[in-house]
Amino acid sequence: MDLGGVDLFAGIAVSDAHAAAAWYEQLLGLAPTFWAHSREAVWILAEHRALYVLEDAPRAGQSLATLMVTSLDDFLAAAGGRGVVPARVEEYDGGVRKAVFHDADGNEVGVGDVPS
Repeated sequence: MDLGGVDLFAGIAVSDAHAAAAWYEQLLGLAPTFWAHSREAVWILAEHRALYVLEDAPRAGQSLATLMVTSLDDFLAAAGGRGVVPARVEEYDGGVRKAVFHDADGNEVGVGDVPS
């Protein structure tokens, strides 16, 4: 199946959108691109690719998302400089690596890279 032309708008349920937005800003090194409303902050990460946090307390802490970056080492250095460190770094076959972060609600955000 070819899903060509698909945009990605991935969401993470949190208990407090403003507190979560501050943490995700530290993780990503970017302020939210915009607030859709008072309970939803949106980051446009690349063309047609966005991540958002939505205040939804009953579902908070159950989300998983993984972002792939060009250089995990560069991302980790930058995030560490902002005071955000991963809970662990995983390694997979073929040299693929993923750093696992947890927000205050326990949502898992992975950041990985694939060697060239």
